[in-house]
Amino acid sequence: MKLIENVSRRGFLEGTLATGVFILGARLIPGPLWASEGEAAPAPLQPSLWMAIAPDGTVTIVAHRTEMGNGIKTSLPIVLADELGAAWSRVKVEQALGDPKYGDQETDTSHSVRDFFDLMRQTGAAGRLMLIRAAAAHWGVPAAECNTREPHFVRHRPSGRKLGFGELAEAAAKQPVPSREELQLNPRSAWRYIGKENHHLYDLPDMINGKARYGIDQAIAGMVYAAVARPAVLGASVKSHDDTEALKVHGVKQTVVIETFKPPHGHQPMGGVAVIADNTWAAFQGRRKLKVEWDNGSHVGYNSEEFRMTATETARKPGQVIRNLGDVDAAFQKGGTVLEAEYYTPHLAHAPMEPPVAVVDVRDGKAYCWAPTQDPQQLQKTLADLLGIKPEDVICHVTLLGGGFGRKSFQDFVAEGAVLSQKLHKPVKIVWSREDDIRFCYYHPSAAMYLKAMVGSGGKPSAWLQRSVFQGSASTSDAEVLYPGQDEIDNGWTDVPFDIPNHRAESGAARANVRIGWVRSVTNIFHAFGVQSFADELAHAAKKDPVQYQLALIGRDRKIDFSGTKYQNYGASLDQFPYDTARLKRVIEIAAEKSGWGKRSTELGKGHGLGIAAHRSFLTYVATVVEVEVDTRGQVHIPNVWTAVDAGTVVSPDNVRYQMEGAAVFGASLALFGEITATNGAIIQSNFNNYPIARMNRAPRHVEVHIVESEAPPAGVGEPGVPPFAPALCNAVFAATGKRVRELPLSKTKLV
Repeated sequence: MKLIENVSRRGFLEGTLATGVFILGARLIPGPLWASEGEAAPAPLQPSLWMAIAPDGTVTIVAHRTEMGNGIKTSLPIVLADELGAAWSRVKVEQALGDPKYGDQETDTSHSVRDFFDLMRQTGAAGRLMLIRAAAAHWGVPAAECNTREPHFVRHRPSGRKLGFGELAEAAAKQPVPSREELQLNPRSAWRYIGKENHHLYDLPDMINGKARYGIDQAIAGMVYAAVARPAVLGASVKSHDDTEALKVHGVKQTVVIETFKPPHGHQPMGGVAVIADNTWAAFQGRRKLKVEWDNGSHVGYNSEEFRMTATETARKPGQVIRNLGDVDAAFQKGGTVLEAEYYTPHLAHAPMEPPVAVVDVRDGKAYCWAPTQDPQQLQKTLADLLGIKPEDVICHVTLLGGGFGRKSFQDFVAEGAVLSQKLHKPVKIVWSREDDIRFCYYHPSAAMYLKAMVGSGGKPSAWLQRSVFQGSASTSDAEVLYPGQDEIDNGWTDVPFDIPNHRAESGAARANVRIGWVRSVTNIFHAFGVQSFADELAHAAKKDPVQYQLALIGRDRKIDFSGTKYQNYGASLDQFPYDTARLKRVIEIAAEKSGWGKRSTELGKGHGLGIAAHRSFLTYVATVVEVEVDTRGQVHIPNVWTAVDAGTVVSPDNVRYQMEGAAVFGASLALFGEITATNGAIIQSNFNNYPIARMNRAPRHVEVHIVESEAPPAGVGEPGVPPFAPALCNAVFAATGKRVRELPLSKTKLV
């Protein structure tokens, strides 16, 4: 089976583009993605990864991943366009529908470019070769004498003749598809777009002028609006409700009960009472006047402060062994200086700029939805299970996302709209308020960590023990799960890079009483905080410079051996993506150098300090130096941040810079203020007044990003900037005040 297939003559764009369109579809192993000869052709604009060239020269590329400010709708098409030889100004990008034939469409865990970089290059190279062969045949010359060095043209080098891509489209469509062995990918020296600056987001002009279409902008004829009164406690059900006053609100049509899910909760609606109205304002006002009596169920006993104490106690006791080097117990028994520390981080909410919203129309055995989703195929499965239809009968139009951070990988909000549309027999627009978003989130787990080290006269540990206790996301599909999944414990815990002869990592049990869902950079958030804070504590105890101490802890340059563990390496091969300590040390050195670490540290006055932290996540290496100023009221200000990042081969340096700058603001928000708490099963926080984000006066004032040039395969970019920020910030606070921060958010620590 060929990787690339010419689908020009299948007619699936018939009626959409003119005759003579040249289309290539990229197969995603396993299994064929296109209809065989004689079978019905796919619907318009629904191929796999593909590119089409119209007679007017327009190159259309389908983006099958979700755009939420991560830049992926631009980055992957840039790769294809570069190999094709297209002029980017003549490229049109179309968003794909949700469909398994696109391969993996789940846009999280920072793996889009890593997984599809090669395939996009191969698709572009196949199209280029077919265009060249078509031109060569037209001129009667060898194909080897032709090239696409002038964007959007095939030129015959000896004669100087040239033909545009549009002129060649029909002839190229008739060319046989080259085998993979025939493809010649452009060398790095010939790249026009990959790795180059000034490639802004494809949708940026529309975002600036207000034409961009997000989930909240979607509307279809005949739709009604819905706001749901949900139970404050997970799993609670409606005992009774009185909608008398709600129905008096102008515009309110009726109320509808949504049944509480049957465990596990998964992506199902939480349940509750929906107010149906002819506009959002009426629906919200009607909901305020509802009177609902709840049967709260078993989770009513959950209190986050009690969990903190229980998790901390669990972390002090032996747990499941995740990684074990040498003999930690024997090393501690030898006696010496022992240092211990406990760290704690609370639940977090995603709080994207655009709260959950969707339009769903269930009719004629199908469900049509317009949703800002990070995982359209999970949406298809969720709605199919809920409505009793086939996944392929769920037609998911993916809109732009006004932020996601992992929240929109969960489909409960779309499922609410589907249930209501099926009951009402009309389209429904489900709209969440900010209060809904924060009070009914899938929360990042809270975590208790215990770290212990035996240090010698030089200050370097001879033994290191670490335990982590947090609620696992597997509780989404199994309420009885007590231990996190391997991928969750791996991130920043199994893969601590320090060269210590006796080293043991463990995890403990914790029950989930709220819906658990990862926030941007997942467990790396708290694992980096614990490990990098403890490393800084050891450095100061040893009276060593934190940068030099960190480099000494990492030790010799090596590829870390994870034999004896179940380390998953973010789903990537350790042969292709080893944990290379030389790359980690390099970003530390660059961040320290660019910040003027040695000189600046000595020049900063009272109340000022520098802190550093480094972390590998999603196969990318990041080191961050944070400068803080603690004022006389104990408020922390962040004048400067320096970040060095090695993400392997970079498609868009601008986007890498944007992601790291955004991660600094995001990380500052989490570290300074991020805290979700529960009392009697109900979430206390409800809006930015009690779940604040960093405003301009508290956000980093200046963020400087340095990208390491690398020929390693591309790795993740969207999430790796977050983990080192909190520990670097808290290490800087210690340098400024002498007060150690072991619990987040930082606002809980009295600094003056």
